[in-house]
Amino acid sequence: MFDFTLPSLGADMDEGKLIEWKVKPGDTVRKGQVVAIVDTSKAAVDVEIWQDGVVHDLLVEPGERIPVGTVLATLLEPGEKPPPEGAASAGERAGKLTPAAAPGASEAARQRISPAARRRAEALGVDIARLMGSGPGGAVTLADVEAAAQPGASKSAETVPVAHPEADRNAEMRRAIAAAMSRSKREIPHYYLVETIPMARAQRWLAQVNEGRPITGRLLMAVLQLKAVAAALAQYPEMNGFFRDGRFESVPAAHIGVAISLRQGGLIAPALHDVGSKPLDQLMRELADLVKRTRAGSLRSSEMSDPTITVTNLGEQGVESVMGVIYPPQVALVGFGRIMERPWVEDGTLVVTPTVVASLAADHRVSDGHRGALFLAELRECLQRPEEL
Repeated sequence: MFDFTLPSLGADMDEGKLIEWKVKPGDTVRKGQVVAIVDTSKAAVDVEIWQDGVVHDLLVEPGERIPVGTVLATLLEPGEKPPPEGAASAGERAGKLTPAAAPGASEAARQRISPAARRRAEALGVDIARLMGSGPGGAVTLADVEAAAQPGASKSAETVPVAHPEADRNAEMRRAIAAAMSRSKREIPHYYLVETIPMARAQRWLAQVNEGRPITGRLLMAVLQLKAVAAALAQYPEMNGFFRDGRFESVPAAHIGVAISLRQGGLIAPALHDVGSKPLDQLMRELADLVKRTRAGSLRSSEMSDPTITVTNLGEQGVESVMGVIYPPQVALVGFGRIMERPWVEDGTLVVTPTVVASLAADHRVSDGHRGALFLAELRECLQRPEEL
């Protein structure tokens, strides 16, 4: 038998609200199947199971708000027989809702606290036993820890709980984003590089490819840029992966988080999976679908937890360049500004040509400016050969 726990769907998530079960006890499930819908501060997310099995018991009722790491259900391994009736008491099942404390454990160990909040408390030296949690059942959340760590906040006295504006998703989203970005700037030693890239060849090639196509079948420059980022990552893999537990975990496939603005405000960066292996037409379809589902609030848990790097494109907003903040535990972020005409020297001749400013924010614990510069140079060269992408 194994436990199915509420996964962390991003560094800014420490709790979620179960909206609906998509399975019932006795159902056989396959790896990757959607088994539940969980509401986060950003979207309603379809949560997938990551192991084959048979649903044994559902431990959380729809409508409950629970911390990350809570056991939502127990499942039997394929071929495993169910335990005798009554082998697990109702009290034992209820105990699954939070990590069990050993006899004699301290009050802090028994206190309900999300894993993300516990890690932050340890890093900041905050005594969680003194905190008054604002989460479900008095659970200490990441926001509570962040508030206790602010200058002037007492770490030896109870803090005022941070309000969770349930009726205002945008306010809750801003709080979650602020907590994640504050953590990023404290923990990650950022360095920034920029490269101005000529885009005339890419624009000409894209115009030729789109000629005669219906509007719905045309490729966008954003897709070409995403594919170029994936190609550059293949040469510089230290930009693609996660920094966890004091070490870098490289990921072979480029699961690129695409920063998507929401109509009601806020930002989500779900993943386009394995961008480097897919043709541009497929990526265009998947990008359009991802944007549509993101703004409709319908995402899958793998899309929220898998991004290995983030790409943000603010060209449509008119900015010339963007300096992003790395989304932990990722180690890099690529930004694109708007394509604009500039004076340019080509073969000794001064011309006017379309260019874009590409920026890189990277983690100095994993790479340095030399490698970052080579990565941007490779990105530039990839965009000069669009027919090869």
